[in-house]
Amino acid sequence: MDIKMTKRYVNLALVYGVIAMIFGVFYREYTRFYQFTGQTNLSVIHTHYFLLGMFFFLILMLVEKVFAFSGSGTGRVLLIYQFGIHITGLGFLMRGLTQVWGTELTKGLDASISGIAGIGHILTGIGIVVLILEIKKHVD
Repeated sequence: MDIKMTKRYVNLALVYGVIAMIFGVFYREYTRFYQFTGQTNLSVIHTHYFLLGMFFFLILMLVEKVFAFSGSGTGRVLLIYQFGIHITGLGFLMRGLTQVWGTELTKGLDASISGIAGIGHILTGIGIVVLILEIKKHVD
């Protein structure tokens, strides 16, 4: 077991938990300020950061304690994963702000925002798959 990596995962879980809470408060207060009562993508940023950030890294910490899977390439994979989370969050933020403002988007801009969130999901998915394959090497 690598105690350094275990601590890193716990610290990342804490950071993502704080980010999730900030976005939750932002969503509530921002929509209240604009007296917005409809559906908005701002509401999903909070849960994405909690689940894909905080809970993911807490689970990764437990897996590290059991299998000690982290190696020299794990940091790069985690950067791709985290980059994907943040790109996804940016796409949700842009979409949510335009929803609250009632902005009519052109087809191109609408597709661009969807594409940004899609790229983030792809990077996050790649990170998850590569991490699971790395863990699998240490389980067999």
